[in-house]
Amino acid sequence: MKRVGEVVRIAQHLAVVRAPDADHVDIGTPVLDENLDDLGRVVDVFGPVERPYLAVTTDDDVHLPALVGSALYAR
Repeated sequence: MKRVGEVVRIAQHLAVVRAPDADHVDIGTPVLDENLDDLGRVVDVFGPVERPYLAVTTDDDVHLPALVGSALYAR
């Protein structure tokens, strides 16, 4: 399991995740929370190359504000 990053904010119904380093996951990668529950998928990568941001679209039943500050993971 790989750490995708930490949710830093919510914007336009997307979770904005800060990657820990330049080695980020690809667009389309499914993301999980720390309980291994599926949350959604990475839909965009943007920002600085050294430590980019990832835009994650979540499933309809996910309460986005509760994710801020949480770590997300990929298999």
